Amino acid sequence: MEQSSNASNVLFVLLGAIMVLAMHAGFAFLEVGTVRKKNQVNALVKILTDFCVSAIAYFFIGYTVAYGVNFFSGADVLAQKSGYEMVKFFFLLTFAAAIPAIISGGIAERAKFHPQSIATFLLVGFVYPFFEGIAWNDNFGIQPWLEAVTGAKFHDFAGSVVVHAVGGWIALPAVLLLGARRGRYTKDGNVAAHPPSNIPFLALGAWILTVGWFGFNVMSAQTLDKVSGLVALNSLMAMVGGTLAAMVLGKNDPGFIHNGPLAGLVAVCAGSDLMHPIGALATGTVAGVLFVQLFTVTQNRWKIDDVLGVWPLHGLCGAWGGIAAGIFGTTALGGIGGVSLVAQLAGTLAGIAIALAGGAIVYGTLKQLVGIRLDPEEEFEGADLTIHKITATPDRETHW
Repeated sequence: MEQSSNASNVLFVLLGAIMVLAMHAGFAFLEVGTVRKKNQVNALVKILTDFCVSAIAYFFIGYTVAYGVNFFSGADVLAQKSGYEMVKFFFLLTFAAAIPAIISGGIAERAKFHPQSIATFLLVGFVYPFFEGIAWNDNFGIQPWLEAVTGAKFHDFAGSVVVHAVGGWIALPAVLLLGARRGRYTKDGNVAAHPPSNIPFLALGAWILTVGWFGFNVMSAQTLDKVSGLVALNSLMAMVGGTLAAMVLGKNDPGFIHNGPLAGLVAVCAGSDLMHPIGALATGTVAGVLFVQLFTVTQNRWKIDDVLGVWPLHGLCGAWGGIAAGIFGTTALGGIGGVSLVAQLAGTLAGIAIALAGGAIVYGTLKQLVGIRLDPEEEFEGADLTIHKITATPDRETHW
């Protein structure tokens, strides 16, 4: 019976890992569809390369930082319990690798390639697992202290704060240190539109992410006996709320509509195992409003050139999700309970602080040492030709 249980759990978590791995294709195509044509190849290459760099950093350093576990044992030891610990690592790696995938969208079109790979290694090896270990492994005694003071630990079931807010708030200093794309903002204060290059690709990316998210959230139970259909329905309702809010506020703009479900899903991760479906709908709706409003303000009023809007989408909606778990997770609003709004606020603010500091240190240091931005001519030519020596759609065929 134990062997059968282990095998079932391995398959369960493995399927979750594969679904979240597929989400990285969603990140890639969301970026491909949003950036200009001269930067589409770079978007595809960055996401795949960053995932592989993340795997190395997390395997050798990050997983140990977060959980105190390493893999320097014989394969016979690693294969115990049907290799459950291996697929658990795989699953959590796909979460860790979402950090550079999130950042990629914010720094698109003007970031150097190899310095970003270095940043990925440092962020996934040290910054992300530092907070991950605090939130999900009780490192440094912070969670037990919160429980003693507020009556509950900081609750983040599937990573609204641990993954999304951390990724979005790391991206903010990276975007600010890079500066806006050339020609984006004119000297007289006008904004030059850089419309999405391919709406079908953008939509495809959003759909892949949306489908994969049900693995992201539901499989966060990590064992089959803890799986809950409530998580699935709450994810669905948050997705619906985010989409419809973005449609109304975004005035039918397809870019907003296809980011709306992502905003809702980002926000519901933390409390998806606790909320009533109506609470999840409200959480997703607020997230959709938050994304559209703050994306517009960020781009047009504050002149922050966050290409895919990763700070409002992941940073702000993720932070809202952490707080929302402390509101809609309470029994008074139909939730299961066991959460504290004070603990949720404290955990969310801690994640933001660590992310901001980590992002500023990593990208600030790289900017000083090796530079993080393409030079003006390279940026004008586009990252595809500059870095990869090929474009996504060659203008003409070679005739021999």
